[in-house]
Amino acid sequence: MVAITPDSPIGAVFGNSHKKRKLAEEGLGLRTVGDLLRHFPRRYVAATELTEVATPVVGEQLTIVGEVRSCESASFVSGNRRQFRTTVRVRTDGPDFSITFFSPYGNQAERYEAEFRPGSRAIFTGKAKQFRGSWQLDQPHGFALDGDEAVSLSKLIPIYPLTAKLYSWDLQKVATATLDLVTGVTDLLTPELRERFEVLDVMQALRWIHAPDDWKQLGAAQKRFRFEEALVLQLVLARRRAAHRAQGARARTRRDDGLLAAFDARLPFELTGGQREIGDLVAEELGRDHPMNRLLQGEVGSGKTLVALRAMLQVVDAGGQAALLAPTEVLAQQHHRSISAMLGDLAQGGMLGGDAHATQVVLLTGSMGKTARQEAMLRTVTGEAGIVIGTHALLEDRVEFADLGLVVVDEQHRFGVEQRAALTDKAGRPPHVLVMTATPIPRTVAMTVFGDLETSVLAELPAGRAPIQTNVVPLTDQPSWIDRVWQRVREEVEQGHQVYVVCPRISGDSGEEGESDQLDFDEDGADITPRRQLAAVEDVHAELAAGPLAGLRTAVLHGRLAPDDKDRTMRAFAAGDVDVLVSTTVIEVGVDVHNATMMVLLDADRFGVSQLHQLRGRVGRGGLPGLCLLVSHADADTPARARLDAVAATTDGFELSRVDLEQRREGDVLGANQSGFRSGLVTLRVLRDEKTIVRARSAAEALLSEDPALAGAPDLAEAVTEVERSAASAYLDKG
Repeated sequence: MVAITPDSPIGAVFGNSHKKRKLAEEGLGLRTVGDLLRHFPRRYVAATELTEVATPVVGEQLTIVGEVRSCESASFVSGNRRQFRTTVRVRTDGPDFSITFFSPYGNQAERYEAEFRPGSRAIFTGKAKQFRGSWQLDQPHGFALDGDEAVSLSKLIPIYPLTAKLYSWDLQKVATATLDLVTGVTDLLTPELRERFEVLDVMQALRWIHAPDDWKQLGAAQKRFRFEEALVLQLVLARRRAAHRAQGARARTRRDDGLLAAFDARLPFELTGGQREIGDLVAEELGRDHPMNRLLQGEVGSGKTLVALRAMLQVVDAGGQAALLAPTEVLAQQHHRSISAMLGDLAQGGMLGGDAHATQVVLLTGSMGKTARQEAMLRTVTGEAGIVIGTHALLEDRVEFADLGLVVVDEQHRFGVEQRAALTDKAGRPPHVLVMTATPIPRTVAMTVFGDLETSVLAELPAGRAPIQTNVVPLTDQPSWIDRVWQRVREEVEQGHQVYVVCPRISGDSGEEGESDQLDFDEDGADITPRRQLAAVEDVHAELAAGPLAGLRTAVLHGRLAPDDKDRTMRAFAAGDVDVLVSTTVIEVGVDVHNATMMVLLDADRFGVSQLHQLRGRVGRGGLPGLCLLVSHADADTPARARLDAVAATTDGFELSRVDLEQRREGDVLGANQSGFRSGLVTLRVLRDEKTIVRARSAAEALLSEDPALAGAPDLAEAVTEVERSAASAYLDKG
């Protein structure tokens, strides 16, 4: 017999079942034996217990163990042929289920009756549905747990990520049989490391992850693989931090008599304690001869831009330039306006009326005319412009800097590693880097995704930020409440204030993708989000202008508008010339209109928790109380409604970020493909495994201090190198 190794094709262990091999290869991407063994179950069902089923969700893939109450068959005629229907009624630790099998032959129906005897236990899988008030499983598959098919299953039945027509028990049987045949499975952890970190060897862990006899065995196997994954990732990040510290950078020391000092002397308000503390830390790091690499996170309106501006002014004082990279033209233009306004004549370097310490602030975006672009690029390459603000246009090869000393990246999660590198490469030597995000990040996400950055948090809000009241408007239960929503909008405008109305789509075009970031999936990654026509900016604006908001000054804003039109609309709204702005999520970050006090989010369930929190942060910015109405058709007791209730219950962004991770696909939050169901993490979950990640970070630092090349653990070193040169490395940077 040919030896089976992890590199062997998966067909070597599927035997004559070519159909199932093809499903595993094409549906799950399992092409080698190693892929199969590392395709871990997502959860387990105890064969000896009835499955605890909470409120099922229609369309959700379920696997249940239940007690058979009855099993009855009946014949019927379909077309010209006789068919047989067998209905099995099953009791769980939750609702009862009716499970129906159809067959063209009477002997098949008899086999069902013989297998599913009343009082016996059986396992079933299928998609939940309701029919006449009864829960059912659509397209079911199952067998009795005292029958022949169950003999080779473990006491804890693993439930794997699957594809259509391939079942968990198929994969478990193949995986456990393979473990008796396979040789040459590499253990990344040496015996010394396994003893040091108290984890299983890889073969024992594989046997117990695929076929555990009890929860203790399962826990030991999971501990091994979660720690291994966390350790490899933290070694990658620790090596990156060390390499970054080893790079040389030009020190940009703070001056007492320059542009920054002049700016500080004019500030009409006191810095918060957090702004002072983090500002001093950033100033000290800018003065070092190796690059600063810091993540600054803080709530919407916490004053991150002011911290970044003071850092930019320090670099300009030291003879360098600073670049601010924004993800959208709306945000870049907003930054340019607000920074120019804050600096006043300090932004008029070389101009009549400019201060003696002044520099220039230029804007560079893709939509600018040729003459304006050339002028901005000339001021950048000559060094006249100390501060350059722009979008992806800053990354073009034609854009050159005289002396780029600091790169500020706003909303880092919207940029990939290549984009960040393209800007930092424009400096003669590595520039200092300050990354900002208004999306609160739990500690373990920061350690896992931004682990090569030092992290600071601005938790204190400046004076003048008013509380925001948030309410859910459940139209499924109370359809008439939408009338009150628009009455409330009119009342707000009559008091002299302004209102945002946010929609997930631009138009009612059926082929258009929504601009929301939230879908609900079952455990196999299938989308179970209810399909209904979502609110669209153009349609909603027309309906409101002709109906409940007739007579008010309304306008639209979305990504398809020409850049000049977008800028004109935002300027009009900021100037108070527009009462109600009907928009997509382009107003999510950076838009700062102090007179806007109310936001209506239509189809709010289509947005993620963090996105909802970001959006409502656009109101209540001028000292006036804010109101945010989350309008939704989501049913009570659904994940979508739970998201909205969580947002309405608190304005603590860090608490909501944990809710976001608990309720959504982790891949969405960590930067993976939002429509897929695989995250960049395999066995780890950043909230559940917080202690493991913290332990792995400490272990990684210790191992590298003892053995920087990991020469004593060559297989572990190779795994780390592979991550560094693979797409997973880009995933870590992207965040």
